[in-house]
Amino acid sequence: MHPAPTAYAVPFAVDRSQAPRRYDLVNIGDEPVDGLSLTHLGSGYSPPLAVLRLEPGRSLGIAVFGAAPDDTGVVIVRWRRPDRSEYLWRMSLVGPGLAP
Repeated sequence: MHPAPTAYAVPFAVDRSQAPRRYDLVNIGDEPVDGLSLTHLGSGYSPPLAVLRLEPGRSLGIAVFGAAPDDTGVVIVRWRRPDRSEYLWRMSLVGPGLAP
């Protein structure tokens, strides 16, 4: 049996100040993330994105076209840590003042 891995905090913060048209995903972790990909599910359209590497402190803009202020959706964020382990995170798309 393999030992349980140590908990790993999601290394991202989301700036929703320009929602519902734009969201910025910021790497707030202390290591780069590799193979970052984003897939949008919900109202409006956001083209799929793929980035080879996002360094700590850098951000990635996510554009959502045709979404109304009260629309919601999610973006599935996929990335790899430097040890090549893969992670998935479901990011909620809601406007400013609506997010927790």
